[in-house]
Amino acid sequence: MNILVIGAGGVGIGLATSVASQGADVSIYARGETAKAIKENGIKRTGLFTHYEIKDVPVYEKYEDIPKNSFDYIFIASKTTANEDIAKNLNDHRDILKESTRIIIFQNGFGNDEFYLEYFTKKQVFSARVITGFTRPERHVSEVTVYTEPILLGSLQKEDPKDLQEIADLITESGINCEITDEVDKYLWAKMLYNCTLNPLGAILDVTYGQLTENPYTLEIMNSIIDEIFEVIKASPYETLWQSPEEYRDLFYSKLVPDTYNHYSSTHQDIKRKIPTEIDTLNGKVIQLGKLNNVNVKTNEFIYNLIKAIESTF
Repeated sequence: MNILVIGAGGVGIGLATSVASQGADVSIYARGETAKAIKENGIKRTGLFTHYEIKDVPVYEKYEDIPKNSFDYIFIASKTTANEDIAKNLNDHRDILKESTRIIIFQNGFGNDEFYLEYFTKKQVFSARVITGFTRPERHVSEVTVYTEPILLGSLQKEDPKDLQEIADLITESGINCEITDEVDKYLWAKMLYNCTLNPLGAILDVTYGQLTENPYTLEIMNSIIDEIFEVIKASPYETLWQSPEEYRDLFYSKLVPDTYNHYSSTHQDIKRKIPTEIDTLNGKVIQLGKLNNVNVKTNEFIYNLIKAIESTF
């Protein structure tokens, strides 16, 4: 099985090492210092679960250099801000794909498949729910820091995910549980509820997830974000795992946030590095669906505008 991983951050390196450790032939699209580090050192997975090190991993810095008609799967593990460019490049270099190639999107946010569906069929584009924590202590190393539930693979377009079982098995055999599901939308919205409520607000205020729950003013903001997202889900063709915002809040405040009390969000990290955040596929997606379905999402809009204002200073 040949797999091309696009995006060499913590998630990309972690997934690449996981499937390569079980015998898959893995190549990585990366650039600059990251490409250099992988060429010199290979890739590693450390932290929780079994540690692996894979040497001599093919690395490509230009799409033109990628072998033709080679890949059974493309893993998209980049920041969501790169999706438009990646989708276009894959379309412009279709000769690197087989007719049966499937694209699996391992990213934050919701609706990332839309960029790829502009060029590829519903039967080719799939999405993953990843809540395993990956960090990148070195450019070629992924550390698994948090594990709560399996990685889930499925289709937002309701295509049958059964062909992804071979990928789920490889990841599981590497030590990180991975499953296929017909309801990936429900799980992605569960992740959206969590990320949209915590990520931007923690970044704006420069605090951890847990600290947000200790302030009555931030509690009011977070509760409003959750209420609005449930209204958007109710008005759209999507579903999530809870019947009401109250049911979700019970879990959110009693378990989800306490389990990640000291965590700083990826949005916080992006702002500290002065690079664009993934806000457009988080609260930005809520706003888009709110407008489409005539739902008032003023709190999400306010948070979104604050992040965009910060980004405009970079």
